[in-house]
Amino acid sequence: MPELPEVEVVRRGIHRWATYATIRSVEVLDERSLRRHKRGRADFMGQLQGQRLEEPQRRGKYLWIPYGEGYCAIIVHLGMSGQMLIADPSIPDPKHLKIRLTITSGDRIQELRFVDQRIFGGLYLDELVPADDRPEQLLPATVTHIGRDPLDEHFDTEQIFRKLRKRRSNIKRALLDQSLSSGIGNIYADEALFRARLHFTRPTETLTRNEVSRVYTAAEQVMRLALSQGGTSFDALYVNVNGESGHFDRSLYVYGRHGKPCYRCQEQGRETVIERTKFMNRSSYFCPVCQPVPRRARA
Repeated sequence: MPELPEVEVVRRGIHRWATYATIRSVEVLDERSLRRHKRGRADFMGQLQGQRLEEPQRRGKYLWIPYGEGYCAIIVHLGMSGQMLIADPSIPDPKHLKIRLTITSGDRIQELRFVDQRIFGGLYLDELVPADDRPEQLLPATVTHIGRDPLDEHFDTEQIFRKLRKRRSNIKRALLDQSLSSGIGNIYADEALFRARLHFTRPTETLTRNEVSRVYTAAEQVMRLALSQGGTSFDALYVNVNGESGHFDRSLYVYGRHGKPCYRCQEQGRETVIERTKFMNRSSYFCPVCQPVPRRARA
């Protein structure tokens, strides 16, 4: 599933090619991609016809495009395989095209295409409301429960530390909790924990202020690096708006490297291999030397 860097890459592409464009027409080819829009297909099409798109916004993995006067937005839910593509109308439709927005900017006509092979994603419309902590910032009503992400200028590590000290959980579960901090998924959680030298089962109530700062700083660093490389693509399902894959998978230290040497240990002359174990119905990757299991590990 796309994580923050992949969603941000898509947001930047939409910003470049579609900001301030006008929606000329809307075509829904598969209503399953509108299941989150409770008012149905006719309302979705009617609401968007003739509207001007504003600058796309993001919080964590959530992406939206304000339109009109900026009090409503198209919410883009990528799911497992959703893609937002910018294409010339002369380019043939991709196989799994679900929704087409024909947009105009000056004399230029383009299509903003939502493509989704597995149909877990979709589009829907929502009103924008003031954020609880900063009323000047508008968020979709369905996104207000989502925490700020480590790339957000208002991200507060001290606030996260205070919340973690009150929890009886482990650090990886906390990293994946989108209401606490958003945008960090399984890949970047494992990479951040490796950089911070913390095992994923470390109890949150035992974390020091320095350790919390270290792991969220690591999360920010790894996601910025992923952004610079177009995100992480393990297959053809994640692409940017031009249909191009990211290549951060070549720079991963632990994720997906089960049985392969730990780069950090190699540099220090040790022969250690990356291990994999099950956690929350997914795999966690770690170095047993750089990230020793804590004595008070929490499942």
